[in-house]
Amino acid sequence: MKKTLITLVLLLAIMRLTAIEGMWLPILLQQLNEKEMQQMGFRLTAEDIYSVNQNSMKDAIVIFGRGCTGEIISPEGLLLTNHHCGHGAIQRHSSLENDYLQDGFWAMNRSEELPNAGLTVTLLVRMEDVTQTILKGVNADMSEIMRDSIIRINIKALEKQSADSSGYDAQIRPFYFGNEYYIFFTETFRDVRLVGAPPSNIGNFGGDTDNWMWPRHTGDFSLFRIYADENNKPADYSPDNVPYTPKYHFPISLKGVEKDDFTFVFGYPGRTQQYLPAVAVEGITEVSNPVAIKLRERRLETFQSAMNESQLVRIQYASKYAGVANGWKKMIGESRGIKRMEAIDKKREHEQEFMNWAASKPAYEAKYGGIIPAFEAIYKHFIPLNLSRTYMSEAGLGIEMLRFAGQFADLVRMSKDKKKPDEEKQKRLLALKNAADGFFKNYHEPIDKKIMAEMLEIYFSELNPVYHPEVLTELRAEFNNDFEALSNHAYEKSIFADPERLKNFLDNYKPRDHKKIERDVFYRLASGLNEHFRNNIAGSVQKYERQLDSLQRIYVQGLMEMQPERRFYPDANFTLRITYGKVDDYYPMDAVHYSHYSTIEGIMEKENPDIYDYVVEDRLKELYSNADYGRYADSDGQLRVCFIASNHTTGGNSGSPVLNADGHLVGINFDRNWEGTMSDLMYDPDMCRNISLDIRYCLFIIDKFAGAGHLVGEMSIIE
Repeated sequence: MKKTLITLVLLLAIMRLTAIEGMWLPILLQQLNEKEMQQMGFRLTAEDIYSVNQNSMKDAIVIFGRGCTGEIISPEGLLLTNHHCGHGAIQRHSSLENDYLQDGFWAMNRSEELPNAGLTVTLLVRMEDVTQTILKGVNADMSEIMRDSIIRINIKALEKQSADSSGYDAQIRPFYFGNEYYIFFTETFRDVRLVGAPPSNIGNFGGDTDNWMWPRHTGDFSLFRIYADENNKPADYSPDNVPYTPKYHFPISLKGVEKDDFTFVFGYPGRTQQYLPAVAVEGITEVSNPVAIKLRERRLETFQSAMNESQLVRIQYASKYAGVANGWKKMIGESRGIKRMEAIDKKREHEQEFMNWAASKPAYEAKYGGIIPAFEAIYKHFIPLNLSRTYMSEAGLGIEMLRFAGQFADLVRMSKDKKKPDEEKQKRLLALKNAADGFFKNYHEPIDKKIMAEMLEIYFSELNPVYHPEVLTELRAEFNNDFEALSNHAYEKSIFADPERLKNFLDNYKPRDHKKIERDVFYRLASGLNEHFRNNIAGSVQKYERQLDSLQRIYVQGLMEMQPERRFYPDANFTLRITYGKVDDYYPMDAVHYSHYSTIEGIMEKENPDIYDYVVEDRLKELYSNADYGRYADSDGQLRVCFIASNHTTGGNSGSPVLNADGHLVGINFDRNWEGTMSDLMYDPDMCRNISLDIRYCLFIIDKFAGAGHLVGEMSIIE
């Protein structure tokens, strides 16, 4: 019996180490995580991942653009990220003559690599705990307003001092809702060139239908190269720039992964909210999400109908569709996952435990006893306001022309200001002309016209009239309660709706012409919605958010005090993190089992020549028919495409390297499974899986499919 009990305890311990919740700061790995990682199979040390004394893995991780992660994979600055992260750059280089989205792009030499204006990558130099400095002068007796004021002053002073003394960019971020603060020293490179991308029916195989789903068969990758000046420092684009020489680049393993293998993800997760109270989670998943889902679904239907009829529209709206669809499907899975987990009830049970603990001592009661009731009271007001904000952002600002017209507000203000120098007005005019060129390049009026009528009708009919924008009520009355008539009139008469009309207007613009802008329906709507938001929503929302942030800080402090043995990780805030787990399968529902990897066989099974997302390239079919996988096949001769593991990831982790126990690159993170999308709010080790592209399929596409083996030749390959 004793032996059986010991065996059971060991088994439970092993099971506990198959999936680890958390997004951990690399600077704290040695203190908090190294031992556990090694028990799970990690064969290196925390110093190999993050070090300021020697080159380490952190020197090969970048923020790609404004919302993704990338990794350096060669000594010549070659950079790997997701296809959907590079999608915007690929689209901007695409045209009907050179459709790189549909056909793919491969630079066969350095001269063919394409520059991307405005695209940057940012490398972390180091991070430091500066909590004591930032909280200097703060005490428990002062008001929250005074506390925030002192913290802002301290942050501004330390950021400036640190940037001036180090020569790097310096940014301070709060953690645990302001219980701790860390400073990040970074270096941003501004010359980033497109090197390679597969056709979209490889890079986005399965499209929106497969998005967030497992099994996946998506070759979601693209290649870029970082360029620097002759001193290996950041520089604006110049033909004289040279490939960046990194301090570290990831070696790539062809050994693959198997079930129960240790893996870790190193990247920039965007945002999680693990410590929200039950009432907040209820507001997100049962109030705001259903409205946003419905509004996005209507827009997607209109996008898809037009994209199916025109190749040009498909190119124009590919990125827009993907962006809207990504959030739409995620919200559906998130709400379902929270319901399946009974997460709201579990949080309420935990909150009751917290209140019972707080009541156990007078000191606890004084500090923490009123927190949960205070949450309930504030969210009673905040949730309806937030819903109003959801209608505005998803319905009102879901209209492209309305968002575009809103950009003219600065020009109107400048035109009214007689003291404003003409040079500044001309500069703004030029910026708007450039913005118009970019806007109309990827714009299809029939889509927006239909969306406008539908979105405004839903906005007005379904939102509580208390929160109706005045401008919406006025325009509805002017057009006899007919939003379709309003939409038809706007697109017929507006100076914004016709590119030639707008160009002529801007070319001949005089300050007095601001009155024409103000009379325009689109501008009236845009400025009216913004005014409504400023006057009726923003102030109250900000007031409640400040109160909630303060409560969250105290609540998390109380949770830490109540559970001193627990390791707490800070919510994701787009700072560099480590998450780790194991390659693992899962059971999404009764009698259904999903294996931990997919193969090229699944691509052929899904093939449908009538649906673009499921078209299989002739070259890929040829390689499959001949089983011509080269050294990228597994030990059974199969070509694996994707795999899943229990790493805790979120948005921003797109493009993150997935690394094995030796720190070798084995995959590229690109998604989560639909059953696990609630992991931003609550993590479920049985269901939450990150989806990664097997690096062998990536290399197979580069080498065997595209014939760009010279790129593989740059890499450090481990057979």
